[in-house]
Amino acid sequence: MKITLEHRNESHQSILDTFDLPTDQEKYTTLPKDMDHSLPDGVHPIIVVESKPIGMFLLHDNERVASYTNEPNALLFSAFSINYEEQGKGYAKAALRELPTFVQQHFPHVREVVLSVNLKNEAAFSLYTTNGWIDTGRRIGGPIGEQRILSLTI
Repeated sequence: MKITLEHRNESHQSILDTFDLPTDQEKYTTLPKDMDHSLPDGVHPIIVVESKPIGMFLLHDNERVASYTNEPNALLFSAFSINYEEQGKGYAKAALRELPTFVQQHFPHVREVVLSVNLKNEAAFSLYTTNGWIDTGRRIGGPIGEQRILSLTI
């Protein structure tokens, strides 16, 4: 399996629009088709590609990051999803393993990536922590409950 991470472009959109998640997963993220195509400055949509787009996440390099960490050279990772029909094949783990290299190449000033994960989302918490993310112990409120803040040193 060869996973690459790419900045989103128009050639990806028709496949991204077909992504689907079960309700118990969808409540924790945003599907690509539900994202505004003109995202705010400092928000970078990244596509997880095998032979075609199979997942997506956002990297934030804006003022929003400061509410998650005191590190001035950090990115916020959000809205991670793997299309339901592609789940269970190791793609999420592979994408998370590629993330540090991608960040070093495209955001060389960055020293940390942070994210929030809902306290009730044990599957996501386990995925992140078994792939190098550390629970910082910080908690914040979220749209559907309390969130853990996790950190990945780059």
